[in-house]
Amino acid sequence: METTFDFEKPIADLQMQIDKVHQVAEKTKVDMSATLSELESKLEKTKHNIYENMTGWQKVQMSRHADRPQTFDYINLICEEFIELHGDRNVGDDKAIVGGFASISGQPIMVIGHQKGKNTKERQFRNFGMANPEGYRKALRLMKLAEKFNKPVLTLIDTMGAYPGIEAEERGQGEAIARNLLEMSILKVPVICIIIGEGASGGALGIGIGDKVYMLEHTWYSVISPESCSSILWRSWDYKENAAEALKLTSADMLKNGLIDGVIPEPLGGAHHDHKKVAESVKQQVQADLKILQRHSPEELVASRIAKFSQMGVVEESLTGSTTQPGPGERTRHPHE
Repeated sequence: METTFDFEKPIADLQMQIDKVHQVAEKTKVDMSATLSELESKLEKTKHNIYENMTGWQKVQMSRHADRPQTFDYINLICEEFIELHGDRNVGDDKAIVGGFASISGQPIMVIGHQKGKNTKERQFRNFGMANPEGYRKALRLMKLAEKFNKPVLTLIDTMGAYPGIEAEERGQGEAIARNLLEMSILKVPVICIIIGEGASGGALGIGIGDKVYMLEHTWYSVISPESCSSILWRSWDYKENAAEALKLTSADMLKNGLIDGVIPEPLGGAHHDHKKVAESVKQQVQADLKILQRHSPEELVASRIAKFSQMGVVEESLTGSTTQPGPGERTRHPHE
């Protein structure tokens, strides 16, 4: 049975009415086409009204839908072939991050992404997409391998955050993520990053430094999840909806604040309704960007990437300490950065 969120109840009710009318029409052989047409028109309008006016918290819920496509789904749908590579050559093979060489319409590429899992057993196996340090070190190893063979890198981000366990800290979780930020900044091949679900904190940023960074329409990207933010500020999860609005974590907010390069639209109702359609949108965006990025020299790519991230959150202060208005290409720092 498909998961339905509270805010989707009007849609579910209308769909139930349509199904009942269909059943009555089949049973009685009465022409109910006029009634069906009216209900279907109302359903379409209701869908547009709900999905085009979603709150931050509703977007967070949508990004966590159980049927939402994950990294392996995108790989299977947009790549002709995929060779998975394992291990960080130090500790082990983190199952929360997957990656390997692939081919998109004949273009060799390195694909790396978080994999949450589809059911309880697989989610436990994948640690719910929360990577340990060896996961980020595996991702970096694959990126450096791609650089060695001059192949572009595509990262697919979907995580609640890096694994917060004590063993992860003992093995250098912070250092592993920081190392990735540094190395991705100076990687000499094109890097495209796409948030396909949840983009939480350093767990997402650890594979999120790219020449182009995109978010799917119903995803979120923030330094902290709404629940954790609520528990810190209000000592309770009851204010998660308020936190989601204050964090400005939606794709529209992130684009407005200049933190991403674009938003990839999803099928009406979310990516889980049509995996093939959203995968095709991702494929087209990746191909369009690679055509442009591959024209640039390694030095140009690195310089442009560093300049891009350096401009985020820039402010100018006068000698008196008061903040001046940002100049062209600059913006004031947002509270959640």
